[in-house]
Amino acid sequence: MPGDPGSGESPAAARRRLRLALRRARESAGLTQGKVADALDWSVSKVNRIEKGSVSVSTTDLRALLGLYGVVDADRAERLLRDARTSRLRGWWDEPRYREHLTPAMLQLLQLEGEASAIRVFQPTLIPGLLQTREYGEFVLNFWRSELPEADRALRLEARLRRRDQVLDRPDPPEFHLVLDESVLWRTIGGPRVMAGQFAALLRVARRPNVRVRIVPFADAAIMAMLAPFTLLDFGDEENALLYREGLLLDEIVHAAQRIGRHRGYFAHIWDSAHDEATSARLITERTAALTADLPAAQAPSVGG
Repeated sequence: MPGDPGSGESPAAARRRLRLALRRARESAGLTQGKVADALDWSVSKVNRIEKGSVSVSTTDLRALLGLYGVVDADRAERLLRDARTSRLRGWWDEPRYREHLTPAMLQLLQLEGEASAIRVFQPTLIPGLLQTREYGEFVLNFWRSELPEADRALRLEARLRRRDQVLDRPDPPEFHLVLDESVLWRTIGGPRVMAGQFAALLRVARRPNVRVRIVPFADAAIMAMLAPFTLLDFGDEENALLYREGLLLDEIVHAAQRIGRHRGYFAHIWDSAHDEATSARLITERTAALTADLPAAQAPSVGG
C-alpha cells in the first residue's frame, strides 16, 4: 500500500538514516562488505545496495546485520527496525504507471530530493525538469515522439509536475541554487509564447527567499561546453550528500565522496563566474519582453506573483 509522506516520516529519510547507521556499525565492527557477505551468505552487491540505499532492507535481514555488528542496545535496534519498516513504504513514484517510465536513478532522486535541505542544479541546455511549465515540458518531451506514444509522454510530464510540487511547494522547501547557461535564454523551445511563459514562471520562482538563479554569460562558455547537467543534493551533513548526473541517454546517482566533492568544486566555480541574481533576473526579464513584443496582449504571460 503506498505510503503518504505527508502523514509522517518519509520513506526516503528513513532509508537514508538507516543506510548510514548500518555503514557506521559495520565500520565500527571492523568488517568489510566482503566479510559481511561471507558471514551471512549474501552477495557483496546486496550489502553494497543496502548501504547505498538503492534497495530496502527487510527486518529479518536487519536483525541479522545488527547481530553481526554487535548492536545490543535495544532502543537503538528498535529505532533502526522502525526505519526499516518506514523505508519500505511506497511513494507515488512507485505506482506501476510511473515506474516503467522512470529510470532507476530518477526513482532514487524522486525518493530523496523531497527531503533535501539544499539542491544545486547546473543546466547548460534547458530549463531543468523541476522548474519546467507544463507547456515547456510537453515540447521537451516531444523530442521522443518517434519512440514514445503520446500517452507515455503525458505520464512522464505528469510525473515531472508532481516532482516539482513535492520539492518546491513542501512546507520546508530546500535552499535551491540554479545555474543556467546564457544560451538557454536564446533556445526558443515551443515558440515565443511557450518560452516567454516558461521564463515568467522561472522569474516567479526566483523571487522565493529560498531560491537563487544565476546566468553564466557567453564569455565563460568553455566550462559549460565540457560539463553535462548535474544536481547536487545535501541533507544537512557532508557524508550524506549525493550527485545526480544526466545525459541524453543515460543518468546515474553517485554516492562516491570524491566525485561529489569534484562536482561541488565545479558548481562553486560556475556559480562565482555567473552574473549575480539581480543581473540574471534582468536578463531573463529582457528576454521575456523580447519574446512577447509581437504577441497579442492576451497571450503575454504575467511575471508577477
